[in-house]
Amino acid sequence: METQTGKLVVEKVGGKSTVTRCFSKYPLKFIIPNKVGSSETDAVWIYTLTYGGGIVSGDSISSELSIGDGCTAVLTTQASTKVYKALGSKCSEQILEARIGSDALLAVIPDPVTCFSTARYSQKQIFRVVSDSSLVVVDWITSGRHESGEKWDFELYKSTNHIFLEGDQPLFLDTVLLEQGSISKITEHMRDYQVVAMVILLGPKLKQIQIQVQENVKRMMSEQLYIPSTALHPHGKTQSNHHFAKPDFIASCSIFGPKEIGIVVRLASTTTESVYRFLQHQLAGMETLLGVAPYS
Repeated sequence: METQTGKLVVEKVGGKSTVTRCFSKYPLKFIIPNKVGSSETDAVWIYTLTYGGGIVSGDSISSELSIGDGCTAVLTTQASTKVYKALGSKCSEQILEARIGSDALLAVIPDPVTCFSTARYSQKQIFRVVSDSSLVVVDWITSGRHESGEKWDFELYKSTNHIFLEGDQPLFLDTVLLEQGSISKITEHMRDYQVVAMVILLGPKLKQIQIQVQENVKRMMSEQLYIPSTALHPHGKTQSNHHFAKPDFIASCSIFGPKEIGIVVRLASTTTESVYRFLQHQLAGMETLLGVAPYS
């Protein structure tokens, strides 16, 4: 790993989740408000910032986070993570390694990554959990400054999320790679979709939210993909001249891990706003755990 640019330790002090160690150096900075949301909620909120408002070509950010037993912490951003144009073949990168203790909760809920034209960016997040840890990860990217005509114009985007149980047992391994090819461009594969996202919900503290999200996604997509009866012939065959509109928002949901302890939701949307609304609605139940509902 590169020289560490950030380290945070959250532990119980006087019965409250407290940042007991905080270190960061250029180009990374942490902001830790005294309190976010209700004073009755035991949660530490941590905002990550980069100097200059974004990640420039060649930046390498490596941070480590430790969430002690029984603690709750939120890692978020104040705005979208902007990745600026690459100089030559230089790739900007971010690496996060997090350990979540017993009966602890970590919510990684940033705003989306926005890669500018020609940008090259790689991020890797490694989470080490125990059997009763709880974890939320939102990982998403927009097509760029599409209102200015930039749509999937960056050169490379790679996002890796790995979750390991005790003893380095792989629990969830995932990588998303978007790279401009010599034959086809990213925009040709993405069609009109401007946002892709992934949401991971893991652990006992989130069980009820997992159940609700699964039900909501199933209902949403069954409504969007429902074939009207008027599109069918009397014998049940679909009319060949009937065309179905491509959904503006697509969601899928699957279960992973022993005893179905986690779910992963994958999203594609034509607008950033619709993903924000989805996240607000589906994660609203976390307000009692975090003091403030995510993306509110």
